[in-house]
Amino acid sequence: MQNVFLDGTSIEIHREIQTGNIRHVVFDFDGTISLIRDGWQNVMVPMMVEFLQTETDTNETKEQLESIVVEFVDRLTGKQTIYQMIQLGEEIEKRGGNPKDPLAYKDEYNNRLLPIVEQRISGLAVGNLSAETLRVPMALEFLQSLHELGVKCYLASGTDVEFVKNEAELLGVAQYFSGGIFGALREYKKFSKAMVIQKILTDFKLSGSELLIIGDGYVEIENAKAVGAIAVGVASVEDNVYNMNADKRERLIRAGADIIIPDFREGEQLLGYLFSQ
Repeated sequence: MQNVFLDGTSIEIHREIQTGNIRHVVFDFDGTISLIRDGWQNVMVPMMVEFLQTETDTNETKEQLESIVVEFVDRLTGKQTIYQMIQLGEEIEKRGGNPKDPLAYKDEYNNRLLPIVEQRISGLAVGNLSAETLRVPMALEFLQSLHELGVKCYLASGTDVEFVKNEAELLGVAQYFSGGIFGALREYKKFSKAMVIQKILTDFKLSGSELLIIGDGYVEIENAKAVGAIAVGVASVEDNVYNMNADKRERLIRAGADIIIPDFREGEQLLGYLFSQ
C-alpha cells in the first residue's frame, strides 16, 4: 500500500498490519528512548579518523577518511558498538596498518564518550537536568500506557548492558521493562537483538502480530521483519555534526518499517491504531 498518515497525525502507515494482537514489545534504547548518549557520533567519528591517520601510512585527507568512517558508522548503527570497531580494524588493515583488538578501540571510545555521559548523569543527579529533557519526547508516557494495557516490554540495546541498565534507571523507565533489559556484552557473540527477539517468540510461542519492535536503527527493524513482527521506526533527530539524521527515515523505510513516527508525542493515537480490534 502507498504510505498514508493516520488521521490528523504525523504517524506514517507504510503497510497494513494485523492490529489488536500485540502482547510483547521490544524497544531499542539510544535514540528511541534515551538521549543521554546523544551526539555519540561526534566522539566516535573523529576517534576513528585519528586512528586511521596515526596507525596507517594512508595518503587520504582527513575529509576523505571522515566520509568513509561516517558511512560505516551510520550503516552499523543499531548493532553492538564492537561491530563498528571491527570495521575500523578492517579499514586500518586495508591501509597496511596493524590493528589492535576491536575491544581496545571500543574501550577507548567509551573512555572518550564518558565525560559527556557523566556530565549529563551528574546533571540528572543534582537536578540541573530533568530526565524529561534526556528522553525522546513522551517515551515515558508511552511506556506507562503499554504497562496499563498489560503488555510486557523489553529493552535491547547495542550499548553495553551495564550502561543501559544504569541509564534506564536514571531516566525513570527501567521499571517498565518487566521482560528484561539487554545490552552488549564483552563476549559480543552471546548477545544480539535478533537473539532477544527469537527467545521471546520461542518462550511465549508467539505469532508475528503478537510482537512489536520499536527502534530508530535499521537493525531492529530488519530483525522484526525477519520474524514477521510489527516494526515501528522512530525517525528521531539526534545531535551530530555529520548529518547522519538526513536519511534516517528513508533507511527505516528501506529496512521494512510498517509505521514511522518522529517520537512518542502522538503515542495515544499510535496505541489506538495498534490495539484496535
